[in-house]
Amino acid sequence: MIALEFLQQRIRAIVIGASAGGVEALSVLLPALPAALQAPVFIVLHLPRDRSSLLVEIFGPRCALRVREAEDKEPIKPGTVYFAPADYHLLIDRGPAIALSADALVHYSRPSIDVLFESAADVYGEHLLGIILSGANEDGAEGLATVHRMGGVTVVQNPEGAPATYMLESALARTNVDFVTSLEGIAAILRALCGGE
Repeated sequence: MIALEFLQQRIRAIVIGASAGGVEALSVLLPALPAALQAPVFIVLHLPRDRSSLLVEIFGPRCALRVREAEDKEPIKPGTVYFAPADYHLLIDRGPAIALSADALVHYSRPSIDVLFESAADVYGEHLLGIILSGANEDGAEGLATVHRMGGVTVVQNPEGAPATYMLESALARTNVDFVTSLEGIAAILRALCGGE
């Protein structure tokens, strides 16, 4: 088990994946992000591909960090929350910089959690924190396994009480994760990144 205090020095980026029940989960987690957090946060939330995302409008006022929709080729800035735009895969490229892709769907999804997590693990390695939240398909399981294999820290929302458990159970079946905890427990982990409790 990893001590929360250790995360403060270790984590340089955070990736979060969610599907069904994800808006509610993020409504707990994003307000917990400390204003002093330097790590960028990248989020894939499965949404209908045929309409624009309103996630920035929903979460911007609730978050102490800057919240924006990711744009292709933009340099990654610390202390910023990036949402994948509708119908584009979100990848992390060397630089580090954002890359967007319209490649084929992964697990019926674009954006794909696996694509984000695997590309971020390649760039950030052991300095990455990967979080899987409520969802109804197996997208994210392989990506979280990659984060683990590259030495990153892995967190899965406790399936007990989650609105949709298949994504969580798939991730747990693939990886011996560092933390399985409630949304409140995940919020505490995020606060610990800046020395909070």
